[in-house]
Amino acid sequence: MKNKLIFLISGIGVILAFVSAYIYSIEHKALPPAFSPASNPFGKGIYAEGIVESYQTNGKNINIYPEVSGTVRQILVAEGQAVQRGAPLFVIDDTVQRATVEQQKSQAEAALALLNELKAQPRKENLKISIAQVELAKANLKNALDSLDKQQKSYELDPKSVSKDVLDSAINAAKVAQANLDVAVKQYDLTKAGAWIYDIKNQEKQYEALIKAYTASSALLDKYTIKAPDDGVILSVDAAVGGYVSPQGIYDSYTQGFDPSVVMGGPQGKLGLRCYIDEILVHQLPSIPKMHARMFIRGTDINIPLEYVRVQPYVSPKIELSDQRLERVDVRVLPVIFKFDKPKDINLYPGQLVDVYIEAK
Repeated sequence: MKNKLIFLISGIGVILAFVSAYIYSIEHKALPPAFSPASNPFGKGIYAEGIVESYQTNGKNINIYPEVSGTVRQILVAEGQAVQRGAPLFVIDDTVQRATVEQQKSQAEAALALLNELKAQPRKENLKISIAQVELAKANLKNALDSLDKQQKSYELDPKSVSKDVLDSAINAAKVAQANLDVAVKQYDLTKAGAWIYDIKNQEKQYEALIKAYTASSALLDKYTIKAPDDGVILSVDAAVGGYVSPQGIYDSYTQGFDPSVVMGGPQGKLGLRCYIDEILVHQLPSIPKMHARMFIRGTDINIPLEYVRVQPYVSPKIELSDQRLERVDVRVLPVIFKFDKPKDINLYPGQLVDVYIEAK
């Protein structure tokens, strides 16, 4: 009985093995590709990878970095928003700089007030005091001369009536009164003349220096509001409220690199295309006026004719598509820039990778 059971189980295993072998030997029809790869539309064409950009007459997208460091206080734009030159994009906390500007403004205003005070001299009140001091000195001199005259006449009539010491004192008193009058007159002339020209010039220079410091601080304060350098569209905003930004950019914890705070593109009526030609194919490029190319959008059967713009005459390592600075590459490429009208019925965005064929000479 036991042997029969073993033979039965063995038979079932053999049958299952044959069934499994048959099932797995059946060939399944391959799934169709997600999209047809781009085919060369030219008799002889050069293939290149391309990346869509906002169209610029020169350079690439506009990478915006602040000129000052600080914490972002407010974001004023959204990605995809069209902006005009001078439109504020985001604001960095300017509390300290604003206080510095106010302080320097007050210092400049104080220096101007002192300068105006010097130019307004003499004050009528000070001039009246100087005149009064002169009149007082004249009165004291007259009093001293009258007293001296009396002493001298008495001495001439009777030398014993006035001692020599008293007469000398009266003479000295008259001289002191005369000196006091001379000082009062000179003080009056000084007061009447007003501020010294060199004091005015010195104060003018101090005021100019403070005004320049205030102007420079005000200009720096304006840089805490980051503005659009040109008309265009906001492609990406990496700055966040409460985040820290600096002239080096914003630290990305994922890539451990620094990214621009805002990336702007030109107006979206036209888009640019930057493709990279392998250095071994550069010699096959046609002459510039006769360069024809077509762009194929991946995932579709759509292709768009391209209009030649320029060649960047500098062969560089092929790291532009990945933007990995530490990437080790052996291929060097020549950037060629085209432009095209943005299709209305197709979603196409800057940064998108496409296939490009250029007609070879």
